[in-house]
Amino acid sequence: MMRWTDHLILVPVVLPLVAGAAMLLVDEQRRGLKFAISLVSTLGLLAAAIVLMRLADGRLEGWSGSIGVYLAANWPVPFGIALAVDRLSALLLALCAVLALASLVFSHARWNRAGVHFHALFQFLLMGVNGTFLTADLFNLFVFFEVMLAASYGLALHGSGAARVAAGMHYVAVNLVASSLFLLGVSMLYGVTGTLNMADLARVIAHVSPHDRMLLEAGAALLGIAFLVKSAMWPLAFWLPATYAAASAPVAAVFAIMTKVGIYVILRLWLLLFAGAEAGASSGFGRDLLLYGGMATLAFATIGMLASHDLRRLAAYSIIMSSGALLAAIGFGETAVVAGALFYLLSSTLSAGALFLLIELIERTRTAASSVLAVTLEAFEAQGALHAGAGEEAPEDSGVVIPAAMAFLGLSFVTSALLVAGLPPLSGFIGKFALLAAMLQPAGGQAGGGVQPAAWIMLALLLASGLAGAVALMRIGIRTFWVPTRPRVPRLRVIEAMPVAALLLLCLVITVQAGPVMRYLDSAAGALARRDDYVRAVMGAPTVPSARDRAR
Repeated sequence: MMRWTDHLILVPVVLPLVAGAAMLLVDEQRRGLKFAISLVSTLGLLAAAIVLMRLADGRLEGWSGSIGVYLAANWPVPFGIALAVDRLSALLLALCAVLALASLVFSHARWNRAGVHFHALFQFLLMGVNGTFLTADLFNLFVFFEVMLAASYGLALHGSGAARVAAGMHYVAVNLVASSLFLLGVSMLYGVTGTLNMADLARVIAHVSPHDRMLLEAGAALLGIAFLVKSAMWPLAFWLPATYAAASAPVAAVFAIMTKVGIYVILRLWLLLFAGAEAGASSGFGRDLLLYGGMATLAFATIGMLASHDLRRLAAYSIIMSSGALLAAIGFGETAVVAGALFYLLSSTLSAGALFLLIELIERTRTAASSVLAVTLEAFEAQGALHAGAGEEAPEDSGVVIPAAMAFLGLSFVTSALLVAGLPPLSGFIGKFALLAAMLQPAGGQAGGGVQPAAWIMLALLLASGLAGAVALMRIGIRTFWVPTRPRVPRLRVIEAMPVAALLLLCLVITVQAGPVMRYLDSAAGALARRDDYVRAVMGAPTVPSARDRAR
């Protein structure tokens, strides 16, 4: 008999589907009701994800192992739809729910009224993202991927405006091409192996005949390109800065998890199919592309951050920077490196979401003078004083009272800058330190082995990207908070400030609790490396016997 914990695996997909469908039947003028439905659904997703994390980590009884499997319609593997949860997928479900909750609450201030069907599209997006984290076969990965993209098209265009429409149409065109490549890759893999179940693929890939090996790798390459587009690897990242910069604040914040969808799929499939000797002649396929492509992406994002004078584009480049570091970490293929990368993924996603929400609040302080360089502004003010009267003494400033809103924005901006740049003592630094500490270990973990040459390049890039991020954010921070002598004090609503504070506070929590968090992530990375455990759990998932079978 199935336990209630097995049915819980289905909640992250079914709950947003039901909520989104129900809101399509509600009149658009009843925004309060729609927000209430969406809020209850998102809180339910967060609760389900927390329980799934505890089940996967063995904190709650219910699963015999660290992997839970749900067979939809009770069809056996590999013929039916299978959903699987382990430590990594449960963690990403929780991360998605936290980010979605913050964005949803922030949107209730005004953005959910800027267009139609915001809440329905928001829930369908969560359904697609959660399904991608849960699915155990490539066909349903494509289905959930398309659900996610279809909802993201509407959200990217939400709020209209010429810049948003132009960037949104560009985003749609790029992702339609990526979806076509995805479908071609899946078709080629099925033609060669006769299966699309991930665990079954891992089992049969070593036995593919040499004549079909090239076709197999070509299909995997097409599939990889589709997800590298979503992961924003250079040179496939050209669409991201304009799209994320043009999107509304709550949409851009929840989009921060979407690049991690591509990262997750690449991490899952590469470690499952090509990382070990079990892949046969295809062992290590694509490793160099991930390693050096990730480094090139990190370098590209570093240059982009230095060249950005707009805070929205700078935040978008910080997303690309984190993607580059994560892709390169996957290319290293070491369990300890993957664990450090997961910590960095957690911190960078939360901080990017907070920064996108914070940007809208900061932009309310902008005055005409705030866009002028500091030295130009000083000259402008000096010239104005001369015209006002040469013999007139300037009143002496005895101090400036800092309004609570400006104090909150300034403190939040400094915290976000430290997190994005990866400076101590916050979680961004801990993630980068964990990455570098694992990379600089001797090759193979042996005392006599040397450090991989790529590790030194990665060290230089991570340090350079952190310095570039600090310089770029400091430059914009000076123009925003320091240069204007009389900044416009914005009106902040609690419903807008609270999500930003919550995301930053969560980053502080994982900084203080870095030890327990790293232990969980070490276990998650170790489980990913033990591919046979995943194969056995999925392939050995039993169907539920019918009443007739039980009577026998």
